[in-house]
Amino acid sequence: MPLDKLRIFGNPNIGVYVFANNKIALVPQGVESSAKKKVSDILNVDVIEARIAGTFLLGVLVAGNDRVLLVPRITRDEEVEYLKNLGLYVQVVHTTFTALGNIILANSRAAVFHPELDKSEVQKLSELLGIKEYIQTSVAGIPTVGSVAVITDKGGVIHPDIRDEELYKLAEFFGIQLDVATVNFGVAFIRTGLVANNYGALVGEKTTGPEILRITKALNIG
Repeated sequence: MPLDKLRIFGNPNIGVYVFANNKIALVPQGVESSAKKKVSDILNVDVIEARIAGTFLLGVLVAGNDRVLLVPRITRDEEVEYLKNLGLYVQVVHTTFTALGNIILANSRAAVFHPELDKSEVQKLSELLGIKEYIQTSVAGIPTVGSVAVITDKGGVIHPDIRDEELYKLAEFFGIQLDVATVNFGVAFIRTGLVANNYGALVGEKTTGPEILRITKALNIG
């Protein structure tokens, strides 16, 4: 089954807690073993328990793709070393923003960055991500681009307020199919309730059947 429902610490806002690429998933330390197994099985990844800046907000604070994990300047030295000792390529990002998961929307081909990021920071981040195609813009009128969409190398789901023209342009830019959807019974900020990679997807437990059908089709899974 390429999609399943999940809760973390009894909370349906799973995207706040989990970061995933096509190789690993970061989950909060102490999370239920059943949740870890579901993440591993559905996303086909190794699951790593971690903290960032002493918190469990891994999905908010971490960004990246299969090449690199980007963590904010408030990440503790021991947390960085822990991830590096597991063989992960980790880079600490020194920007005014700390919620990197909210300001970067990327797959292996391209990225969209928060419009207020410094140009030199954007160039450095694109190099770390190993991509050549990148833009700075709001998505659906919202500057926190990472909070309004979830994309993989196969598809993507985006905030329902996006204009059709903008949707088509972003789909072409990322080289994937994109569609609008909601999670957790009508929540438009997709990232809060969806974690996905090229293999599968996990949605918050309040996500409805029609929402799941739309997400599955948009992500091109199953």
